[in-house]
Amino acid sequence: MTPRLYSVAASVALALTMTACSSGKPVASDSSTFDQEYANKTAALQAREAELSQREAALKNAPQFAAATGANSGNSLLPPKAEPGQCFTRVWQEPTYSTSEERKLVSEAGERIEVIPATYKNGTKRIVVEEASTKLVTVPATYKTVTERVLVRPAASRLESIPAVYETVTERVVDKAAHTIWKQGTGPIQRLDASTGEIMCLVEVPATYKTITKQIIKTPASTRTVDLPAEYKTVTRRVVDQQAYTKEVQIPAKYSTVKVTELVTPASERRIAIPAKYQTVTSRKLVTDGSMAWKEILCDTNTTPGKVREIQGALKSAGYNPGSVDGQLGPSTVSAVSAFQKSKGLSGNGVLTAKTVKALGVSLR
Repeated sequence: MTPRLYSVAASVALALTMTACSSGKPVASDSSTFDQEYANKTAALQAREAELSQREAALKNAPQFAAATGANSGNSLLPPKAEPGQCFTRVWQEPTYSTSEERKLVSEAGERIEVIPATYKNGTKRIVVEEASTKLVTVPATYKTVTERVLVRPAASRLESIPAVYETVTERVVDKAAHTIWKQGTGPIQRLDASTGEIMCLVEVPATYKTITKQIIKTPASTRTVDLPAEYKTVTRRVVDQQAYTKEVQIPAKYSTVKVTELVTPASERRIAIPAKYQTVTSRKLVTDGSMAWKEILCDTNTTPGKVREIQGALKSAGYNPGSVDGQLGPSTVSAVSAFQKSKGLSGNGVLTAKTVKALGVSLR
């Protein structure tokens, strides 16, 4: 890497990475997006360095290049009048142009023929579409509705059975008649003496009863004759009230109103003059050629944590949030620098250029 490219790359590194407080070694970026941005800017700077090298080679023998670099102790590749602690980078200054305006003829004056069409007026006219006539019209029959009462079923009688009626009664009957049984004696009272054998006694058992329920006929079954009245139904039917007939009907003539168009004025023409057209053309003229120039920047050499803290404090006072005032040139500080540059119309895209630092009111040393 050439000294110039190293100086520019160092500025990008300061703008895109966090730096260590004393050693000046870069630490890891906060995210993969940040690393990608750093890689993209580095690639762009390398392409720019190649372009600047070509331009520098082409301008080495130009008179203005010799005049600009002749006062630098015989070395044209070093910045002039540099002091200890300063860092510079060599940049390409674009050519300047002046603009001028010139009025040029675009089209010649001419003439245009305009055709004026004929004018017409619209009117209406009543015409017979169909002559008057007659026709026979059939008048349909008319009907009326009548209501009649008709016999559906004549009067009759029928024999109806009346079932028997029963009632439930209870009766107490002998379940078991009175009787006697022999029963073995159990105590010494029944014994006559010690030699008495087995004792048997005849005991009388009284009769037992139970209550039974049974149904008896209260009223025997019979029949009766029931009279059925005649049944009638009211029916509605449609009958002819007046027979159909024909009559002659007059059909009036039919008319229609149609639109007609009448010529008012015939077609004509007129000639219209067309003025010449001019256009104002803006042209650019070269005033000064592009050239190489040294620009002071902040790099690893002259950017200390203390200087970064100064810049962070100035950004915070100006209303831009640099994150923590910790002397680290991190993403928040770079974003704040970029926002400050945009608001002030400064170039840099987050890179701490000398103009940006001076605009913040911070000394470069």
